[in-house]
Amino acid sequence: MPWPFIEFPAAIEKAAVGRENQILSAEIEPSGRFPVVDQGQAFIAGYSNAEERVIREGLPLVIFGDHTRCLKYVDFPFILGADGTKVLKPRAELFDAKFFYFALLSLDIPNRGYNRHFTILKEKNVPRPEKAEQRKIAGVLGLVQRALEQQERLIALTTELKKALLHQLFTQGLHGEPQKQTDIGPVPESWEVVTLGKYLTEAQYGISAKGSESGRYAVLRMTNQRQGRISSDNLQYVELTANQFQKFRVERQDILFNRTNSLDLVGRTAIFDLEGDFVFASYLIRLRTNAEYLRPFFLNHYFNWEETQVRLKSIATRAVSQSNISATRLRSFLVPVPKLGEQDEIVENVDCLDQKLSVHARKHAALTALFRTLLHQLMTAQLRVHNLDLESGDVSPLSPGATCRADQSAVVAAQSKRDESADSKL
Repeated sequence: MPWPFIEFPAAIEKAAVGRENQILSAEIEPSGRFPVVDQGQAFIAGYSNAEERVIREGLPLVIFGDHTRCLKYVDFPFILGADGTKVLKPRAELFDAKFFYFALLSLDIPNRGYNRHFTILKEKNVPRPEKAEQRKIAGVLGLVQRALEQQERLIALTTELKKALLHQLFTQGLHGEPQKQTDIGPVPESWEVVTLGKYLTEAQYGISAKGSESGRYAVLRMTNQRQGRISSDNLQYVELTANQFQKFRVERQDILFNRTNSLDLVGRTAIFDLEGDFVFASYLIRLRTNAEYLRPFFLNHYFNWEETQVRLKSIATRAVSQSNISATRLRSFLVPVPKLGEQDEIVENVDCLDQKLSVHARKHAALTALFRTLLHQLMTAQLRVHNLDLESGDVSPLSPGATCRADQSAVVAAQSKRDESADSKL
């Protein structure tokens, strides 16, 4: 039996928050004593020292982004962003505040772009179990949400660590050598700095055949470039002759370079390391190196370093919204070339961090799927929660009707164990 519902306007009371508690976007600082919460995607928009604007009474509150549809649960003193924020205070006799936040997350609010959405929210009905059940539901969802937030923090920290590592590797190397100044900045003394064409064996444009949902050969496009690697999802297909296939076939360790698009996407690079028959689209350039001098995985990591991306974009020609880097320009692009052993060591170090990022991304994806399913099933009473020891973090046992969800939890736990095992090897 589904939970009883209450109309949204009857679920909230007037919050004692006014213009005096709001701050304009231009007044938000990167640091300060008090956090600012607005309607943006980031939970904290910035900070301010304006103590007279701080909201301390009536906590916790739920913030709804009228333009963005973002929902935020705030249980600490804060200053409110002025643009498009709606402050919601659930009626205490009806709702546990954290449950109310999760209940609003479960509602379907269609995206109207940068238009107002609060009018849609006001027409919704909010599920209302008994308060004891609300607290248990909020406890379960809170556990999963905290695990998600932990993975997001780990992804952010590992990403920052990778940025720092790439800068060190490509400017100082691994062996503590003195540096020399070059046209591309400081590099270790033993490294060459050469035009890319010196060690390229091929720089070829892709096939211009139009892709479709059917065909003999999968064609790789810019959308298949993911974090420096080629992904085989969201494929299109083409029909080719045997000679065409041989000409445009992608082989392992080929680098696919995005030669034309908007400036933020031009220069994006990924290495092919998959099994199967693939060709590549015309707005990509297939690069092959003489691996006895320049390892393709080393070059791919160097291309994807943010400082190299800035240099690549600087050589692009621009016409209206399109930018382009020709194969000729790419051949004259300067790159550093360490000895082969050091190239391999650098690749190993960067790959180690990429594996850690992949582990955290898989965990995040599994937890996201679990959270969404739990949110739907708990809010529609398809899943019931009984006798949970939330203080110890135990979210079982679940009701007999929750067998499938318990099975999914086991899958997530098993995946986490595999990921932790992989983590320990890095």
